[in-house]
Amino acid sequence: MKRFVTFVRKEFYHVFRDNKTLLLLFGLPVAQIVLFGFALTNEIKNSKIVVADHARDEVSFQIIEKLSASRYFEIESTLLNNAEIEEYFKRGDIKLAVVFPNKLQQELSSDHVSQIQVIADATDPNTASTLTSYVSSIINDYQQDLNISLGFPVQIVPEVRMLYNPNLKGTTNFVPGVMALVLLLVCVLMTSVSIVKEKEKGTMELLLVSPMQPFVIIISKAIPYFFLSLINLTVIVIMSVFLLGMPLKGSVVLLYTMSSIFILCALSLGLLISNSTNSQQAAMLISLMGMMLPTVLFSGFMFPLENMPLPLQWFANIVPSKWYYNMVKAIMIKGVGITAIWKEATILMGMTIVLLIISFKKFKIRMS
Repeated sequence: MKRFVTFVRKEFYHVFRDNKTLLLLFGLPVAQIVLFGFALTNEIKNSKIVVADHARDEVSFQIIEKLSASRYFEIESTLLNNAEIEEYFKRGDIKLAVVFPNKLQQELSSDHVSQIQVIADATDPNTASTLTSYVSSIINDYQQDLNISLGFPVQIVPEVRMLYNPNLKGTTNFVPGVMALVLLLVCVLMTSVSIVKEKEKGTMELLLVSPMQPFVIIISKAIPYFFLSLINLTVIVIMSVFLLGMPLKGSVVLLYTMSSIFILCALSLGLLISNSTNSQQAAMLISLMGMMLPTVLFSGFMFPLENMPLPLQWFANIVPSKWYYNMVKAIMIKGVGITAIWKEATILMGMTIVLLIISFKKFKIRMS
């Protein structure tokens, strides 16, 4: 029994002396609780909306106060005209708009009925349906209180309009997400394995002693996967449009240009991984697990980013697929031009340049 206790104590010592094992034992459960408890939820909170108050009376003011007090909404602006509302939607700054008609209070007093227009960005149909139901519930609650205070029944009818996707097709949400996921995984995985394979086979030494510069060697590894990724993109777009009914309202040239920037960013990330690892297994593991999970969790196509704690929202900003996902939705569904997505394009270009510079710095011209 004493020997058994000694072996158990020895095993405890091994565990507590190994920082990686401790991190796996205690860090992983904590991380999962934080992610699944705070981030990975389909409940919509803190969604940005705008209000066009054409009535400017007591009823509209009280409803706006209730919307503002709700934890579901953050009012970005008020007193907007229809053209300004459309620009907000095209830029992706808001999820929903509430438009109050002229003489709202007067209509309720005379006709006992009036309408409030609720416009939702239905590129994400689940979010749009949830937000419109929240607004309708708030208006209904206010209507009940108003009936009690007035002493006679009135009816405020939310007139719901689903913008860009009136039929609430799910393809408008998951197709851009699948495009981002497929292109990122293919580019990163194939490129990361390419240089590592040369190291394992021992042919990297032959490449390094050749007249080719290291810069040319790295670029030559990426170019084939760039064109193969464009073919992948073409197949996805054709299948999405003709088989799934995905709209393509924007410029095809702009879509391919932005996709090319994203592909270059993914290839740069793959080159960085390949220059940082010495085995194909390690490169594949980092590429698959390190890229798939952030894309699924932090790009916004499965879980709303505004629900997540601020540190996770900040982390999402360094995930390239988040910016590409937003651009694809804006181009294909909303039909916007470069003026609406220049911010996302600039960020992706900056990421690409930084990753390429780091990749060149980490590329070893001498094999140890």
